[in-house]
Amino acid sequence: MFNRVAVKKQCPRIGHRRSMTRISALSVLGCLLCFFNGVAQAAPLALSSPLTFKAGPLGTLNVQGVASGYGVWQDNKYASADISNGMVIIQKNTGLVQFYLQAGAYNVMSLGSNFVSTGTFTQNTFGALPVGYLEIAPTDNFNVQIGKLPTLIGAEYTFSFQNWNIERGLLWGQENAVNKGIQANYTMGPVTAALSWNDGFYSNRFNWVTGALTWSINKENSVFFQAGGNMGHTNFAYSSIATTPLQNNESIYDLGYTYTGENLVVTPYVQYTSVPASAMTLAGYNGSQSTIGAAILADYSLTDKISVAGRVEYISNSGTAIDGAASLTGFGPGSHAWSLTVTPTYQDGGFFARAELSYVTASSPAGYGFSGQNIDPNTGSALGGTQLRGMVETGFMF
Repeated sequence: MFNRVAVKKQCPRIGHRRSMTRISALSVLGCLLCFFNGVAQAAPLALSSPLTFKAGPLGTLNVQGVASGYGVWQDNKYASADISNGMVIIQKNTGLVQFYLQAGAYNVMSLGSNFVSTGTFTQNTFGALPVGYLEIAPTDNFNVQIGKLPTLIGAEYTFSFQNWNIERGLLWGQENAVNKGIQANYTMGPVTAALSWNDGFYSNRFNWVTGALTWSINKENSVFFQAGGNMGHTNFAYSSIATTPLQNNESIYDLGYTYTGENLVVTPYVQYTSVPASAMTLAGYNGSQSTIGAAILADYSLTDKISVAGRVEYISNSGTAIDGAASLTGFGPGSHAWSLTVTPTYQDGGFFARAELSYVTASSPAGYGFSGQNIDPNTGSALGGTQLRGMVETGFMF
């Protein structure tokens, strides 16, 4: 379900915070699972079968698309609405020479971060063609892709229609999303491997290497390991929504497991990232920095049209402000953050609608926090705090 290499041509992976809340929420979810046991599985936001047409010398092409919008309310009285996806996907997936093009407007919402307009996000990240690559496929189990590629790292894809949840999670903030480069993919029996040379966090500096390895133990169980890192240093001239300078100099490791049952899919995984002292010094900080995080993502199909997804996460940031450390997570050095997200989804043919409730809590001794909340009257700094957010998203897929 979460193997990027195996499902990339179809694009969906239907896969940039308190323990008692997590336990009771999972208990409620467990009761729901028992009650609805035996109901047929529905993949949330499954793209419709593609429109197929002949394109002369290009051969047979497939066309798919999505048009959707979102509304959001936040507990600091913030509210907004915009387009979440307005994209068309054209691909050729047969023959020696193949290609994939995904074009249009999009907005990526993530926990604990501010919103920008869809136009601003599209213009200042990956442009109107966020994903596009040429593929050479000499055999059924080996291919090479070159262009703008989805990352190999993480358990969530970039665009909302590809995921169980509307918003990306806390761990996603440490992962790159789209990179320019070249990638080789190979499948041998139950093992799928991919290796890529690319520009990391969309930096235009081709000094990153990423890789992913997935072992499908059987039809229900699989394990994956993903790793990547900057082989040198990238200066800090490349700073944008897509190119976060510190993460662009990091090394990252993800280890996870996926269970795929008749009605239930669960993916727990752990993540570790580190930025070397040499890169931190260039940015004006002291010493190396790291994050460690863990997440559980799950989706359960109540009927063939209704499903409920949940996500629980934890992430911590090393260092202290006194030591001159940096904030890799956005919650400050020495911080700890939890999140809980619940997303019920309804899809009937090409139409879908879903709601989402997310809660984030962060403890930050460095004085970081959520905008407008828990302000220290002496310093004017935010002191950790919480963020409660509600969202809705609806639209059509074809």
